[in-house]
Amino acid sequence: MKEDNIAFGPVPSRRLGKSLGINNIPPKICTYSCVYCQVGRTLRMQMERAPFYQPEVVAAAVRRKVNDLLARGERIDYLTFVPDGEPTLDINLGREIELVKGLGIKVGVITNSSLIWREDVRQELGKADWVSVKVDAVTLEAWKRTNRPHGGLRLERILEGIKIFARSFEGKLVTETMLVKGINDSEKELEKTAEFVSSLKCAFSYLSVPIRPPAEKWVLPPEETAVTQAYQIFVDHGIQTECLIGYEGSAFGFSGEVEEDLLSTTAVHPMREESVKELLDRAGVDWSVVRKLIEEKKLVEVEYKGHKFYLRKF
Repeated sequence: MKEDNIAFGPVPSRRLGKSLGINNIPPKICTYSCVYCQVGRTLRMQMERAPFYQPEVVAAAVRRKVNDLLARGERIDYLTFVPDGEPTLDINLGREIELVKGLGIKVGVITNSSLIWREDVRQELGKADWVSVKVDAVTLEAWKRTNRPHGGLRLERILEGIKIFARSFEGKLVTETMLVKGINDSEKELEKTAEFVSSLKCAFSYLSVPIRPPAEKWVLPPEETAVTQAYQIFVDHGIQTECLIGYEGSAFGFSGEVEEDLLSTTAVHPMREESVKELLDRAGVDWSVVRKLIEEKKLVEVEYKGHKFYLRKF
């Protein structure tokens, strides 16, 4: 990979604002070959950490990109290690985090958690300001079917590693769970996942669905009812939960543009009927706005446990 491709963006991120991506792994070297991966099947499966680029080369590429963006008046909220493979496979990750932190911008890492059972990986991730750990499933069958891990990995070690890291990490910890229809979206699976996630006491948990072309053509997002159920199960476990279902939208809350407010909010939080009515009342409009968005297939109405919910169509 050319040095020019190490730093990319910034891209708008609901989690991190304006995020400048750092691609510290050549494509597509990973510990997993997730069925939903948007960059295709893993080309090289490995679980041994290795050097890929000199840390100074990575830092220099990021510095050039940052200087160029700032000179053009761009805002950068985070520098985020989010490569085409698993970032913790990079044995120089810790040093790279230290070097780019010198630019005075917060640093994030999005990891699939597969190597977090290693003490050196936990120590290096601990240098970041924000870390997202993947928790797609906590049962062996669902984990294997969803993530298709390297044969040398053990789920129980990974889950214990996440717990240890959560106890010691001084930055902001979030989890991310990708829901795949028929694999990890059942009520039974979600209860177990939520129980584990709630034990971490993280800042946020994100539920996402495959909205870009996945590695395997048979992969589908869950039904809207299943997403609503997942959200409610996580919330019932006391977890601060948001959905990432494809609409980056604008600011949340009430802006006066009622359609935009509805779509941006329901892309993050499925809204109960009474909450939607409250928002409409504040805007001084009636229920016809909701009917219109449903007819345009922008909004979906689902029922769950005797309540009507509305969420962004994905």
